[in-house]
Amino acid sequence: MPTTTSADFVAWLRSVAPYINAFRGRTFVIAFGGEVVADGKFVELTHDFNLLASLGIRLVLVHGARPQIEQHLAKNNLEGTYHHGIRLTDAETMQCVKEAVGRVRVEIEALLSMGLANSPMANADIRIAGGNFITAQPIGVINGVDLQHTGTVRKVDVAALNDRMEFGEVVLLSPLGYSPTGEVFNVTLEDVATATAIALDADKLMFLMDTDGVTDKKGALIKELTIDQAQDVLSAKRKSPNDVTLFLPCAIRACEAGVARTHLISRHTDGAVLQELFSDDGIGTMVVESTLNTLRNTSIEDVGGILKLLRPLEEEGILVRRSRELLEQEIERFVVLEHDHRIVGCAALYPFPDEAAAELACLAVEKQSRDHGYGEAILNHMIDIAKSQKLKKLFVLTTRTAHWFIERGFVESDVSALPAQKKSLYNYQRKSKVFVRKI
Repeated sequence: MPTTTSADFVAWLRSVAPYINAFRGRTFVIAFGGEVVADGKFVELTHDFNLLASLGIRLVLVHGARPQIEQHLAKNNLEGTYHHGIRLTDAETMQCVKEAVGRVRVEIEALLSMGLANSPMANADIRIAGGNFITAQPIGVINGVDLQHTGTVRKVDVAALNDRMEFGEVVLLSPLGYSPTGEVFNVTLEDVATATAIALDADKLMFLMDTDGVTDKKGALIKELTIDQAQDVLSAKRKSPNDVTLFLPCAIRACEAGVARTHLISRHTDGAVLQELFSDDGIGTMVVESTLNTLRNTSIEDVGGILKLLRPLEEEGILVRRSRELLEQEIERFVVLEHDHRIVGCAALYPFPDEAAAELACLAVEKQSRDHGYGEAILNHMIDIAKSQKLKKLFVLTTRTAHWFIERGFVESDVSALPAQKKSLYNYQRKSKVFVRKI
């Protein structure tokens, strides 16, 4: 294996380690339509589910069966009937639903039981749990039409699900619900998945869909949406793909009820689940209650995270090296930007009140996060702090990032523009350029 490939592999493995530690013991609910099984793509998914289970993640899988139901209806010369987008399930249709769901479930369980040598499922020990975990009730009559055996989730047996997961089993839920009177109802996978995630207080709810996620007006993928932003998407006049209008309301409902993260990702991308979970940017759209970005003051516990940001830039000569001891002494000068509780950026402010000026130093953003506007957010925050201290100008010393500061209103000056105390400490060997901005 070439050295570069080995280095890349080591770097990748180190980058996913925090996620592995964070996800162990967490509960994920993952929903996918019957199309995944019909298209023969579930084999790849079994490999990913096996990996997640082996990492100690508590998994609840929710499958659909829409194409299989349609196939059974056609085979029996029956026509599917919908009312306001909801399937009307009469007795004959319900029989087809049972047969289709049963076949899909058996096929999924068979694939999850694979343990072929020299494959990702080698030595796999996935035990599948199933049962009457979902209590349903009839939707009833809508605008004069009785939907008969079409139901909605009434209750989720949380205690039973937790028991099964505590035994290390993967729970597989079908789009069926049961009533205390012994009836069976046809329910949607999105209803089962959302209700289950809410009842379990799941850490993640994930929907596999036909599109890559939610896109903006220009067609670009939106990586993250707050509840308010997601509601704006739904209320916008522009038309969204059908699966977005189907799953986005479920994501909003789940987040409003306390599910930490809901992810909308493409079922057509191999390894989509792993890419979404184990990379900083993911490949789909994540819906959260509120923004994951937090700008805050620092404490001594942040020293390690700040050093991790600064060291690569110091090694490249972009920043002047600071010792851990010095950083600990000056930690109150710093602010950090966190994304999902992980430090991705920092900066420090050194005021010179006698000359109504301040130095902006150590402005750093981790490499993989530099296209998200984090640097500008930190800069604006530091400007606000300087203004609150009645300071009139901000200056920076830089050797590599002159254009970035020029684009943000800084003007090149010379050493004479520095406060007297800073001027006496100027390193003429480093020859840093001086940029000043009035605030």
